[in-house]
Amino acid sequence: MATYAIGDVQGCYRELVDLLDTINFDEHKDQLWFTGDLVNRGPDSLATLRLVKSMHPVMVLGNHDLHLLAIHAGKASLQKKDTVEPVLHAPDRDELLSWLQRQPLLHRSRDPAYTLIHAGLPPQWSIAQAEILAAEVEAILRADQATEFFAHMYGNTPDIWSEDLRGWDRLRLITNCLTRLRYCDIAGRISMQEKGPPGRQKAPLLPWYQIKSRLSVDDEIIFGHWATVRFGEKQDFKSARVHALDTGCVWGNALTAMRLEDETYFSVPSQQQKIDH
Repeated sequence: MATYAIGDVQGCYRELVDLLDTINFDEHKDQLWFTGDLVNRGPDSLATLRLVKSMHPVMVLGNHDLHLLAIHAGKASLQKKDTVEPVLHAPDRDELLSWLQRQPLLHRSRDPAYTLIHAGLPPQWSIAQAEILAAEVEAILRADQATEFFAHMYGNTPDIWSEDLRGWDRLRLITNCLTRLRYCDIAGRISMQEKGPPGRQKAPLLPWYQIKSRLSVDDEIIFGHWATVRFGEKQDFKSARVHALDTGCVWGNALTAMRLEDETYFSVPSQQQKIDH
């Protein structure tokens, strides 16, 4: 039995099938974890959703998954680069999106001892606190307030965590950290505008995992979201105890999995057009 964590698929269905073949995935023995962003920007979000749902994986929601749910709820519009329209017109749309909306924002496992998120954690949060805060948003997503949540989900403020935050501001910041965060300063003030590879960001920002004072520093964390994270300055992921699995399949690079039991990586080349960053 093996557990494989897979980076952002983003509708790259053919590459996902290739990757499952490469790791000799056995649905009767093995388990899959997904870092989120199953959908959007790639060519076949519908087939991807159907396949992943059928395999009963562990997964967390990414920002593109939430965007699809917000469109379905009538609280967001399709953007120029969105490729999720086939999902919205599928005969099994409601079943697929109901399943997607029930997925968590954070998964914590003690055997093997890893935490799975889509994007990042601000330095003020321990893993235990992040788990509690993620559950606040998950409860809203699974309740009648979900549609109202989607109406308030978008935006870059507030930009720093406080226990005093309440209401939609609190839920928006939690969501932004778990599904969009790349950079923040040592005080935990986050920047949603910085998206490039490490080394090109404005001072005093750092990749969230490079902040040595963060309360999650002793935990093994798997994340996706950041396709350019490996394109910048040399990253010491090992000492930071993080595993960055978004290798930019949708941008023409690769789709990557990590076997948790021995941290072996497996990748297949993208079949998408190469886009330079």
